[in-house]
Amino acid sequence: MPLKFAPSEANALALHLVDEAGLAALADGLDPGPRAWLTATGFKPDLGAAIVLPGEDGAPRLALGGLGTPEARTRLRFGASVIRAALPAGTYRLVTGPSGDERDEFALGWLLAGYRFTRYKAAPQLGAMLIAPDSVDAARLEAVAAGEALTRDLINTPASDMGPQELEDAAKTLANAFGATMTVTREDAVLADNFPMIHAVGRASTRPPRLIDIAWGREGPRLTLVGKGVCFDTGGLNLKPGESMGLMKKDMGGAATVLGLAQMIMALGLPLRLRVLIPAVENSVSGNAMRPSDVLTSRKGLTVEINNTDAEGRLVLADALALADEDTPDLVVSMATLTGAARVAVGPDLAPFYATDPDDATAVKQAAATVADPVWEMPFWTPYEAKIEPQIADLDNAPAGGMAGSITAALFLKRFVTATPRYMHFDIYGWQPEPAPARPKGGVGQGARALLAALPELLGL
Repeated sequence: MPLKFAPSEANALALHLVDEAGLAALADGLDPGPRAWLTATGFKPDLGAAIVLPGEDGAPRLALGGLGTPEARTRLRFGASVIRAALPAGTYRLVTGPSGDERDEFALGWLLAGYRFTRYKAAPQLGAMLIAPDSVDAARLEAVAAGEALTRDLINTPASDMGPQELEDAAKTLANAFGATMTVTREDAVLADNFPMIHAVGRASTRPPRLIDIAWGREGPRLTLVGKGVCFDTGGLNLKPGESMGLMKKDMGGAATVLGLAQMIMALGLPLRLRVLIPAVENSVSGNAMRPSDVLTSRKGLTVEINNTDAEGRLVLADALALADEDTPDLVVSMATLTGAARVAVGPDLAPFYATDPDDATAVKQAAATVADPVWEMPFWTPYEAKIEPQIADLDNAPAGGMAGSITAALFLKRFVTATPRYMHFDIYGWQPEPAPARPKGGVGQGARALLAALPELLGL
């Protein structure tokens, strides 16, 4: 079901979103019948609560939704979107409600609450529809919701149906939809075209590695997005335990997120030149798998000692980042489900990010706060550089000790972006472990909305 608003001309029931004070004011203006009904039900405007009040003739007269307290809304992102599931089928028009960013959050949350992953099993659809509230940019919110739905669908699809080829197919479908060009370097050409670490990570799988390269736009500043596309991660010869391997269909969450963000950018027709690079591999086990203590030579010429084959994401990203850097765009952004250390530090809900330019970091943090897409700035901490420098190679892919794992991974990636002065990296989780408002359990985008909202500041659009 498309995540769309109802047509503006549709017959609609008035919807009032109220807190305690708003409910009292509204009740004073009601006719005796609806007011008596409201009193009899004992309705409280707790966050996400909803009720439909009848008129004197018994027909539905208006709907109420609870906003709760400011503290409740702070603690439960998209909390008001629960109202959609609580309302009966029909079309609603927002008459009373929050303004500014909170109104945008409610409208987007309403759309995202309609998301269902139905590839393998039918799911009941919500019958309540909303006409786009006044003052919101409906087209923008629908574009954002569609991009988020693409990200979720890609992450939720298991590796049996989302290997490197299927990820390429999804990227091709997106490129064709918006008139973008796409080239793919596959199989033996990956090594011949000097992507040795992408090849090393993916060569053990029966599903060959590849590099996906999408280009869109002819004018404006240049933005390059690089997404980790490890379609399944066994851990290689340093095999993951079963409990850690269970969610590894989501290890292409970085690729899914940059594709979702690319869809938003292209659907909105932003005046920039976009490039999307996705190293798509499966980290598997066979006789030709890379081994611990192997030394690889990267596209950039830096040598990398492999001290853990389960730290493969930074390897494939490194070759793709080296390619991105050769083109010296205005901004390079990488997104990856890269480290467990990031989850230990900030949990599943926050997206840690790193930026070489403090002004860029500020722009993203400010934008994130306006679009309910929380991020947390982390440092490219120079004193930790020694941790990624082993004795026999330029770089270590898995420093010993286990401390500052997200930072050392970010520092590793930064070594491959040297000609481009502005680089940002997001160490995302890409998964909603428990159902939450507008976010069912499963794949989820992180950081994309914050970046989209920050692009005018980042690129001068």
